[in-house]
Amino acid sequence: MIKLAEISTRAPEGWDKKETEKETEKLVKKLGKLHHNLYAESKQSVLVILQGMDGSGKDGAVRNVFSDCTIAGLDLVSFKKPTEEEFAHDFLWRVHRWVPQKGMLTIFNRSHYEDILIQRVHGWIDMERVQKRMNAINAFEDLLQFDNNTKIFKFYMHISKEEQLVQLQERIDDPEKRWKHNDGDWKEREHWDQYMEAYEYAINNSTTPWHICPVDQRWYRNYFIAKTLADNL
Repeated sequence: MIKLAEISTRAPEGWDKKETEKETEKLVKKLGKLHHNLYAESKQSVLVILQGMDGSGKDGAVRNVFSDCTIAGLDLVSFKKPTEEEFAHDFLWRVHRWVPQKGMLTIFNRSHYEDILIQRVHGWIDMERVQKRMNAINAFEDLLQFDNNTKIFKFYMHISKEEQLVQLQERIDDPEKRWKHNDGDWKEREHWDQYMEAYEYAINNSTTPWHICPVDQRWYRNYFIAKTLADNL
């Protein structure tokens, strides 16, 4: 049973930042070559899910980790509030249409897990609906893996409440980041404990395992994701 409060949001003790950044550069290049092979072979696909609280660095991870990947074989999908058309369908309808075809690597910036996170936290669905949706998510991910040869890598972007405060405040103080500022992020922060409970439920009830990625130090976040993907691919 994973308890997020028991897992550090920082790099392990003794890790050197400069050495890690050098190793990350090598891993990013390796990942780029592996992605080229994936695209050329077109026999399998990869789905990377980045899920975490506001300010956990999902956009930064995309910029830094996938910079050497083949553009033609890379898709990035960001899931925001569903449209009226999406609301009129089952919750996985808008997600299934974006899953990667063979040869492609697709990154989900947020994902189908939003439908058992924010909706649960705000009481828009009850726990019976949460459990049924969790079962549907597991079946959906199993379908992708066993029917379409899709490799799924799910990263929970593990940020501390203290670091999130720093990141959200930077969006106000730094003119270059001000476009990211959203008053709603501060309101969601008020539900921190409920979100942690919802994340732990999703993580512990998934049949496809999650990678808990410490993100308080961005250099280690980049290394963690690049290392996980390069080693597995």
